[in-house]
Amino acid sequence: MKRYFIGIDQGTTGSTALLIDEKWDVVAAKNVEHMQIYPKPGWVEHDPVEIWNAIQTAVAAVLREAGAEPEQIVSIGIDNQGETCMVWDKKTGAPVYNALVWQDRRTAGYADELNGTYGSMITEKTGLGPDAYFSATKIRWILDHVDGVRERAEKGELMAGTLDSYLIWRFTGGEAFITDTSTASRTMMMDLKKGQWDQELLDIYNIPRSILPEITNSSQVYGYTTPETFFGARVPVAACITDALAAMLAQGCLDKGDIKTTYGTGCFMYINLGDTVRYSQNGLITVSSWQVDNKINYAFDGGVYIAGAAIQWLRDKLRVIWNSAETETIAASVPDTGGLYFVPAFSGLAAPHWDQYARGMMIGITGGTTREHIVRATLESIAFQVYDNAQVMKQDSGYGFSVMKADGGPVVNRFLMQFQADILDAAVDVPVVTEMTAYGAAFLAALAVGEFNSIQDVRGCWKLGSRYEPKMGRMEREFCLEQWHRAVERCKNWEIPNRRWENER
Repeated sequence: MKRYFIGIDQGTTGSTALLIDEKWDVVAAKNVEHMQIYPKPGWVEHDPVEIWNAIQTAVAAVLREAGAEPEQIVSIGIDNQGETCMVWDKKTGAPVYNALVWQDRRTAGYADELNGTYGSMITEKTGLGPDAYFSATKIRWILDHVDGVRERAEKGELMAGTLDSYLIWRFTGGEAFITDTSTASRTMMMDLKKGQWDQELLDIYNIPRSILPEITNSSQVYGYTTPETFFGARVPVAACITDALAAMLAQGCLDKGDIKTTYGTGCFMYINLGDTVRYSQNGLITVSSWQVDNKINYAFDGGVYIAGAAIQWLRDKLRVIWNSAETETIAASVPDTGGLYFVPAFSGLAAPHWDQYARGMMIGITGGTTREHIVRATLESIAFQVYDNAQVMKQDSGYGFSVMKADGGPVVNRFLMQFQADILDAAVDVPVVTEMTAYGAAFLAALAVGEFNSIQDVRGCWKLGSRYEPKMGRMEREFCLEQWHRAVERCKNWEIPNRRWENER
């Protein structure tokens, strides 16, 4: 009987299931989108029940496509969005409120207060600078603003965590309530060196330790699916990791100085730091990339809030495209953007700027600006943001690079990947399997159940799909970057600080 492995990528705009055979080839994949909820400007939410149902639909679809039975699945690995978090009922599993998405800015004022009073201490302990991006401020908001929730939490009736904790808890019928160091390191609550929740920080945020999951390895059998949660089969759930870090592992970036970028709703660039905690002086954050056999690996993280989400915005809000696939042809149909630059700071700017109050801007619009120019400027904005992070990565890590590995849905866009290589002045390698997040989660789960001997074995699963070499001249590159940076400076500090937070108290 054939044996299969499942990797589940629970992403910001949808959930993807990958079905992988014993040769580690992907035999079926299915993505199911879920709704983006925007109750107020700057607020972003997800319905966790909708996400759970989307995952069930995606898994059922890949099993059906391959003609596989649930009993043929060896292991399940799950990766997740990272900072997106929620609070739910310990008995029923019902969320007390929607999940607050990593892009959500409602707690920006509170993050500013934390930064003013405890900023250096929080960074020293967690590797993060206080920001609404991270989970702690979001969990605090739910506890303080949803009627009766804090009282219920103190009575021991509720659980809180990032979406990996919720999904694994559901898959195992409540048997496992865990998260791994890669995800916990994005909450602003974990001591980065110890790999455990920091009580001093929890006291500052007024978050009870009792509602949080156990922090453990990224590769470990946490529990087993129940007949109700996995089509009648009992399958080990054995990997838990943040999405872009799962991709880092799947790309074989296991040595110090290895660098990769995952392109998705946002963009996330990482450079491997090995087993040593280091701090950036220029806007990067330090995270745990994974923990295997109780050994924590670290990385610098350069996050871009809006990448593929900008393309989705063109489709769903402006309605200038029908689907993301056509952007490649549209962008290539004009020689340049006609002087148009687009800074997609819909939720502020992440690394290396960390401006919570920046907002999106198009500049250089003239009477000759066309749909084609807007589409091309949108794709170019993704590459520019990755470039900014790459320069800081080089400076703060001391590692140079001639090749950057890339993965995620948008890397199928050849225009984007070529422009990325041009702006970086470095080669960009895209693997055969572009959805490396779910692939990495599947590998870690297989490692946990004994299918592999070592984390190093992941290198044998990686296959090169395409390499993009830089072709742009130096003067053109420098001019494009100068104009981009002028545009970035003009979009900063647009939102008025604190006003919304004060109104919500």
